[in-house]
Amino acid sequence: MDKCNESKIANELNREFNTDEPYAAVVSDLTYIGVNKRWNYVCFLVNLFNREIIDYSAGHNKDAALVYRAFARVKARLDDITLFHTDRGNEFKNKIIDEVLDTFKIKRFLSMKGCPYDNAVAEATFKIFKTQFANNYHFESLEQLEIMLADYVN
Repeated sequence: MDKCNESKIANELNREFNTDEPYAAVVSDLTYIGVNKRWNYVCFLVNLFNREIIDYSAGHNKDAALVYRAFARVKARLDDITLFHTDRGNEFKNKIIDEVLDTFKIKRFLSMKGCPYDNAVAEATFKIFKTQFANNYHFESLEQLEIMLADYVN
């Protein structure tokens, strides 16, 4: 078992997926997309207030840098985000993301181990994304994916 899954960080969101305040709660997850016979990855940051994808990133690797780039693209003030909820993937629970969350005083919540229902909004967002977008195209390059992803999100 990796250290992330052993983390003592609680699931205080407790499947309460509605909030009355913009940016009070942001959830995130990653998914894979086929690009020229190779997996590439997409990270979404989703506002629980209105289910809007507030920003995203795409890349060749499923890592903390992918999540960091999604945060770096956010146009809103990061210190308006009160909490950040994800699954227990190492892409989310690491020093790079810890520093972002600490800098902007964002509280971290993690899903219970092995429980995708705890991050249901992010999971559902990717299901819609794949149905409406990703499964309908053949991407030749990461650059093509990024251009088309920008159109989809915006």
